[in-house]
Amino acid sequence: MKITLLGTGTSQGVPVIACKCDVCKSIDFKDKRLRSAIMVENGPTRIVVDVGPDFRQQMLSHHVDRLDAVLLTHEHADHIFGLDDIRSFNWLRKGSLDVYCEPRVQKNLRSIFNYAFTEIKYPGTPQMDLIDLEKGGFNIGDIDIVPVRVYHHKLPVYGFRFGKFAYLTDFNKIEDEELEKLVGIDTLVICALRKTWHISHLNLDESLELIKKISPRKAYLTHMSHEMGKHQDLMAVLPPNVEPAYDGLVLEIQ
Repeated sequence: MKITLLGTGTSQGVPVIACKCDVCKSIDFKDKRLRSAIMVENGPTRIVVDVGPDFRQQMLSHHVDRLDAVLLTHEHADHIFGLDDIRSFNWLRKGSLDVYCEPRVQKNLRSIFNYAFTEIKYPGTPQMDLIDLEKGGFNIGDIDIVPVRVYHHKLPVYGFRFGKFAYLTDFNKIEDEELEKLVGIDTLVICALRKTWHISHLNLDESLELIKKISPRKAYLTHMSHEMGKHQDLMAVLPPNVEPAYDGLVLEIQ
């Protein structure tokens, strides 16, 4: 299985508009962070988790010419506002694209992208079939998926386990029974917004503490803001089995 980190930034991305901090002015490509998303490939099956405002750029940068489905963690703008750009895949598929998410998220999509769900559609609107997540696990083609319930402050959202890999973004709380779903994973990608406390995201210390509990062989930090600091500075202080992820990082999972 191949995992591509399409974006590793927070809702504003890095650099932040009009910011002149050292991180936002950095010339290191690993400090340039689009909104968080991943692409999962196994055999002929290819899916994307989250389609934020940078979705078009991410697909072009990675020369993606085929997509089987979209998986959504939750309905915040930085995770869904690229959905209009699935139109190219609609044209290639000559039909709609499956979008997996929970009912609350579906309700929000029908409101935000109302033009895509009207009885009489304007030509060229995105075509998507909204499909309920099966909480106990399901598969899309050759990819097995286990949803993991986490909390983004008080908002229930989903992370996902794919075999020995897990992706957890936009959260600061997870119950013990959901942690059990992560037993035995090899590789973890987990959010770490910044070094100081935040109301709805894990900070660096909280993320490192949770990594110890889950005990993967390797962990990568994602959904990082410019307040986290530069990639190379983080590399110097993180534990040996933890690294800051960066846009374009490819992970091969056995």
